[in-house]
Amino acid sequence: MPQTHQPRGRASLEVLRAEAHEELDTVVHERLLAGEDPWAFMEELPTVDEMVVYLLRADAINANDGLRPSPARDYRVLRQIALEYPALTSTVWRLIGEHGVSAPHPLRAAQ
Repeated sequence: MPQTHQPRGRASLEVLRAEAHEELDTVVHERLLAGEDPWAFMEELPTVDEMVVYLLRADAINANDGLRPSPARDYRVLRQIALEYPALTSTVWRLIGEHGVSAPHPLRAAQ
C-alpha cells in the first residue's frame, strides 16, 4: 500500500519536536549502518527546531500540489511558521538568512 503524506496540522510544538527528534534519530541510525563516522556527519545535521521548520515547510509544499515555492511564497511560508510557533522564530529567521530567502518587494507583492 503506498504511503500517503499526513500533514501535521496544528500540532503542538512538543509533538513536532518529538517527531523531528525521531526523524533525526533515524537519519543517524541509517548513516551509522552505512558505516559513516559520526564525527564526520553530526555537525551537518539540522537541530531539532530546524527539522521542525523543514517538516512544516514540506507540509506547505505538499499542500500546494508539491510545487516548489517561489522565493516570495517561501518567505511567507517561513514567516507563517514563525507566527504560528513563536518559539521557532529565531530558528526561522536564521534559516531565512542562511538560505537567502528574501521578503517580497512590496510593490511587486501588491500586483
